[in-house]
Amino acid sequence: MRIGFIGDIVGKPGRLMIKQHLARLREEHQLDFVIGNYENASHGFGLTRKNADELLGYGIDMMTGGNHSFDKKEILTLFDTYPLIRPMNYPQATPGKGIFQTTVHGSEVAILNLMGHYTMPMVDNPFTMITSVVASLKAQGLRHIIIDMHAEASSEKQALLHMLKMDVSAILGTHTHVATDDLSIVDGCCYVTDVGLTGCRDGVIGMESEVPIRRFLTGLGGHFDVPDQCKAIFQMVIFELSDDGRCKDAKKIKIYDDNPAIVTEAWVD
Repeated sequence: MRIGFIGDIVGKPGRLMIKQHLARLREEHQLDFVIGNYENASHGFGLTRKNADELLGYGIDMMTGGNHSFDKKEILTLFDTYPLIRPMNYPQATPGKGIFQTTVHGSEVAILNLMGHYTMPMVDNPFTMITSVVASLKAQGLRHIIIDMHAEASSEKQALLHMLKMDVSAILGTHTHVATDDLSIVDGCCYVTDVGLTGCRDGVIGMESEVPIRRFLTGLGGHFDVPDQCKAIFQMVIFELSDDGRCKDAKKIKIYDDNPAIVTEAWVD
């Protein structure tokens, strides 16, 4: 099976890049399932019902979240009926689930959403939780296990790789919005520290640059805004899994505005 994973979709420019490119890429690369991260999809903070319908209509099959999952309160009414998950290590009473299970080409697939500790909201220990969750899934016979690790610290993502590389199919990092150049297949596990944003590429992490620059110069904050028009980028990792859940091939697709795609093959370790 071939899976596409899109990192943080930031605001209207990110949604428009999905609209412009995803359907064609699904056909070109014969993608069986596409995952996207929604937590910045509605003007940079959270997800509305309207934008959820929009992104699912463009060809995304399910979406993961992060520390901004609950910024738009209407999402609380969507978890039961939409293919959305939030980080599983939020407190147990938090609305939503952290695992999405589906069947692709006759194989059960589990997509897990996990959030790191450094600079993040107060959540349960991601490392102790994920160990027991993966063990439980494997005991049920699941072999196709994909993790969106939403974390600030690259060390947390790399540690997770070395903890779980023999037990899961893929670990895709999100949250920083800045793509890392380390897509690799490590002992059969697809890994990248951060997929990078889909949205504006000429500001600061997808936002207008004025407020971040003022904050760095003066220490004074402000509301981050996503511009309606900008130079944009689309970023997606595509990986192919064998019947036993190991990654056989992976590549990074990067598109600047409406230019031809730049394809980078994963390093196999």
